[in-house]
Formats: sequence, structure tokens, C-alpha cells
Amino acid sequence: MEERDEPILSIRGLRKSFGVKEVLKGVDLEIYKGQIIGYIGPNGAGKSTTVKIILGLEEGYAGQVQLFGKDISTQSAAYKKRIGYVPEMADLYDNLTAEEYLTFIGELYGLEAEAAGEKAGKLVELFGLTEVYHSRIASYSKGMKQKILIISSLLHNPDIFFFDEPINGLDANSVMVFKELLAQLAAQGKTIFYSSHIMDVVEKISNRIILLHNGLIVADGSFEELKNTNSEGTLEEIFNQLTGFNEHKETAQKIVSAVQEV
Repeated sequence: MEERDEPILSIRGLRKSFGVKEVLKGVDLEIYKGQIIGYIGPNGAGKSTTVKIILGLEEGYAGQVQLFGKDISTQSAAYKKRIGYVPEMADLYDNLTAEEYLTFIGELYGLEAEAAGEKAGKLVELFGLTEVYHSRIASYSKGMKQKILIISSLLHNPDIFFFDEPINGLDANSVMVFKELLAQLAAQGKTIFYSSHIMDVVEKISNRIILLHNGLIVADGSFEELKNTNSEGTLEEIFNQLTGFNEHKETAQKIVSAVQEV
């Protein structure tokens, strides 16, 4: 990992409102090369908004965001070619084949069509999709589509990744491969933002966990550090403790009672 005086991402006093609702209320962060960040929080906490601002998809914010040492507001769009992104909800071009789609994405990121197609073909084979490579994406299962999204984020060899619920739809073996892939990318100096509601996965893969609640960071550290500063044991329990959610058992009981009513 490089010297700690050069963060790959630096955020200062980040605020963002939608109408009268302030979603981000002053977020400060410094992220370094080689870190796997578990970026977690309840729905509406501001996680997706933070990522969209960094990606240049959301404007009208207050504060400063520096990526690769420069303020994103003064950079050209070229910095986005160093980013890999898998959103939670993504629309693929279903009428294209995977070969057509991945070649198109590769070209968007500056690869030559032939080089993009060749690299995509190798990755598709490694992800076990060779048989459907020339089929329309519309015929794919959810897991197959998710693999195509992951491949599209890897094609251009980016320096920082943003993954939002990336293992949705993947089978158990593919999840194992993906988790190992993250570890090896981080070992190569890549930085990874991993956002998920599956706490046990976040707990196992992250070397730093950032918990956002009501637009503010309420926890930041390794899982061991979070355990030492909170009375609960698992990340899920720490999450519930810090976000004030302790009604899951009672709510589940009410649901069961409602289901069993005649």
C-alpha cells in the first residue's frame, strides 16, 4: 500500500440536498490505494448519493471531492476511465449479444474494438459464459447478467471500483470467485468500495468499514476496531446498534401473526 499522505480519494464537508431534504450532512473521508471499503448504511442514508457524486452523475453538492489528486469539478471526464462501476440496478442493452455489449463498453472506455472484444472473450470464458457469449442478453438469467456487469467494470483495468450489491443473483461458486477476485485486485493496489446489505459478506471481505447513517459517518474502522468500540458482536448487530434498529424480532413476529390469521 502506498504512503498514507496521498489518498486516492479525499472528501471534505460533502453536503447534498434534494429539495428540503438534506441527504448528506457533512461527510469527510480519506481513502487509500489497496483498501476494500465496506460502505454500508440503511436505505436513504446517502450511500448511493455519495457514489454518484464521485462518479460525476450527481451535481449541485457542497464541499470538495478529490479523486486521483484532483478536484472532480475541475477534471475532464477522462478521470472516469479509471473507474469501474457496478450499480445495484442497471439496464443492459438486452437486444445486444454479450460480445456486442462488452465491445461497446470497452470502446466507451477508450479501448480499440478488437482489443476490447478479445479481452471480453477471455473474461467471459473465465466467468463461464462462453456458450452464451453470442446470444442476446435478453435470454440471460439474472446471474448471467450480473456477471456481464462485473466483466464490464473490469475490462478497462480501472484503479478504483464501486460495487453496489454485486453478488446479487450469483451462484455460490461464483460468489467465492468474486470474493477472491476482490482480494487479489486490492493486493494489486486497486481500491474497492463495496456496498451491500449482506453484513456477513461485508464483514469478511472488508479491511475498512464505513457506516453512514442519516447523512453522517457514524463508524469508520476495521471490523475488529468496530467490535472493540461497540458492545455488539457481529457486524449486523453493530449496524443495528448504531442505526437504532432493534425491532426486527418484533416486526417478524407481527408478520407471522398476520400470515396465520384466518
